[in-house]
Amino acid sequence: MPALAASTRTRPATTYDCILLAGFGGPEGQDDVIPFLRNVTAGRGVPDERLEEVSHHYRHFGGVSPINQQNRDLKAALEGEIASRGLGLPVYWGNRFWAPYFADALRELHADGHRKVLVLVTTAFSSYSGCRAYREDLATALDEAGLTGELELDKIRQYFDHPGFVEPNVDAVRAGLRELEAAGKGEAPHVMFATHSIPSSAADASGPRETLPDGTPVPAGGGEEWHAGGGWYAAQQRAVSALIMERIADEFPDVPWSLVYQSRSGDPSVPWLEPDINLAIEALPESVTGLVVSPVGFVSDHMEVAWDLDNEALETAEGRGLPMVRVPTVGVDPAFVSGLIDLVEERHVTNAGDVPRARPALTEIGPWQDVCPTDCCLGRTAKPTIASAG
Repeated sequence: MPALAASTRTRPATTYDCILLAGFGGPEGQDDVIPFLRNVTAGRGVPDERLEEVSHHYRHFGGVSPINQQNRDLKAALEGEIASRGLGLPVYWGNRFWAPYFADALRELHADGHRKVLVLVTTAFSSYSGCRAYREDLATALDEAGLTGELELDKIRQYFDHPGFVEPNVDAVRAGLRELEAAGKGEAPHVMFATHSIPSSAADASGPRETLPDGTPVPAGGGEEWHAGGGWYAAQQRAVSALIMERIADEFPDVPWSLVYQSRSGDPSVPWLEPDINLAIEALPESVTGLVVSPVGFVSDHMEVAWDLDNEALETAEGRGLPMVRVPTVGVDPAFVSGLIDLVEERHVTNAGDVPRARPALTEIGPWQDVCPTDCCLGRTAKPTIASAG
């Protein structure tokens, strides 16, 4: 693969005042579920009756999404790693769709005297929903908080092929295959790497526009006349999945694997990335003796992992008598937490003249960009964002 312009879009290391951990957010009780779903679907005209229909997985868990507690745990783990390195960077936490909201977190850190903020988003891959939407919502939150021009927000690069993200996933898949083997089901295993499905149009628009994942230039005009097979979003996921399988080939050679999608929503007439994990499980050959599912597209065992994989996908596997092992996400794995602070140290130096940490990348794609072109992962409309440049 040719060198990407993304790898050249870096910003010089500087000294930051604090870190903002940017999450999605989730309800923390039954009374929160519909208000939370209203936030997520704002502007789409979805009635409460429809929201109640899709709330069942939250209701099943008492209206509590695990994601907020997982981010509290991640924040605490990051603070511990920062303290061990003597970096002196406080960590704040804000969400897009539930308390603590971005605007509240920005007001808090501003009141504490901070002005230069390094944002760490809890998504590893490039897409509108996984990167640009966060950057847009942070720009909106600055306005809402009355802090535009008062705070400088920079964002840590997408970290899909950083060692801190890859290595825990390698360990998890290896452990899953060992579990099948120990149960006598490892003769002919299959590994599925699961990630969030997104509309095909959004997938094709993911990442920078100067080149397609195969290295060819984006056709003039882009738009509906070309299809990039999932754009950079899918290309990054395929590259990381292939790398994980390469890393375990010493112990588990020639194990077949596939990239599958989950959690699609919205108008069923709109094309989304496929195959759906449940259909993919049903289509597996009868010769497969066991299935390992790795939620590689996620960084924590949140609601869509707990429901779509641990309930629906497991039920599908059980329905065809196929043993399934769902391995964990990176969560607060020490290697992942350490890797996130390594990413911080690519951008943050304590003193002027200090040498920043190197920028490792384990696939041919990375290291990814610190700043995004204005048309990168573009949604329906171009909105103001943080961490972008023409």
